[in-house]
Parts: sequence; C-alpha cells; structure tokens
Amino acid sequence: MFRSRAKDEKAPADKAQVTDSKQTRDPQAPKGRPTPKRSEAQSQRRSVAQTPTNRKDAAKRQREERRQALDRQRQALASGDERYLPARDKGPVRRFARNWVDSRFNVAEFFLPLAVIILVLSVVKIAPIQNIALLLWLIVIVLIVLDGVVSGIRLRKRLTERFPDQNRRGAVAYALMRSLQMRRLRLPKPQVKRGEKF
Repeated sequence: MFRSRAKDEKAPADKAQVTDSKQTRDPQAPKGRPTPKRSEAQSQRRSVAQTPTNRKDAAKRQREERRQALDRQRQALASGDERYLPARDKGPVRRFARNWVDSRFNVAEFFLPLAVIILVLSVVKIAPIQNIALLLWLIVIVLIVLDGVVSGIRLRKRLTERFPDQNRRGAVAYALMRSLQMRRLRLPKPQVKRGEKF
C-alpha cells in the first residue's frame, strides 16, 4: 500500500521486455517480403481510388462491366474466339461437334422453310392438297428423326475416337440442337464450309 510508484511502473516494463524477447522477428530485422516498386504501389493506390464509394457507383460500374462482357461474348460468337465464348460453347469437344454439324447437310435445318410451305398448302381449301400437306408433315418429321438418330450415332463414334479421355457429356445433344437451326442463324458462326474435312 505504501510502496513507491517507481517500482510498480518498472515491473510491467520488465514483463514487457520478457514478452518481447519471445518475438519471432527482431524489429530491426527485414520484414520478410520485398518492398514494392513505386509503379506497383501507385497502381495499387489507383485501383483503391477507383473502387466505388457508394452503392449507386458500384451498380453503375457493375452494369458497365456486364455490358463489356456481353459485347466481348457477341464478338466471340461472330468470330469463334474461344476466350470469350459462353461456357456451353467452350472447349475442343464442342468446337469439333460444331464443325461436324456445319460441314454437312442436315434435314432438320430445312424444317422452317418446309414448315412454311406445308402450312401454306394446308390453308388451301382443296381436300387433295390438304392431304398432301398432311403427308408432307409426316415425311418431314420422320426424316428429321431418322437423320438425328443417324447423326447422333456417327458423331458419338467420332467423338469417342477423337477425344477418348475428355468429357464428352452433352456434346451430341449440343450438336443436334445446332443442326435444327438454319446455317446462317447459327451461333457461334460456322467456321467450316460444307463438305470440308477437318
């Protein structure tokens, strides 16, 4: 109770010295990482300065980034640039499936023009022409199904030969869906000509 304060103040300092002696690194020792170059430090400061400060700026910046990503994706779909294609179109297996479909004629790609012709024939009020239109519907559907089955079997065989150790899941269905579209409307745009070997 009647001790001097000097002794009380010295005691914690001594303890602090003991705990400091257990430090893993001497304060004068190097910090364990290189000092960043001035250009790196400035670029880090700039990136921090460019980060949005409120929700409105953050949303605006996010919209801008999304728009740029969509523009890159649209250009990639037109040019076939693999880097910016959507996930469903990426990879060598999907590219091979696209090229295989684009290099041949498919019955399914003529479905829309044939459907328009058949619809026009079915509107005509003459019974024999309507019967012909109905028969054409049946023939077109059977041809599309047969062509799809044969194409699927052949493509699966080619993919197994060409990519034995890669994931081929969904590639045949992807190719068949592509074969249903007219050639000029397909995305990504066809990169091979009809009949071209690849």
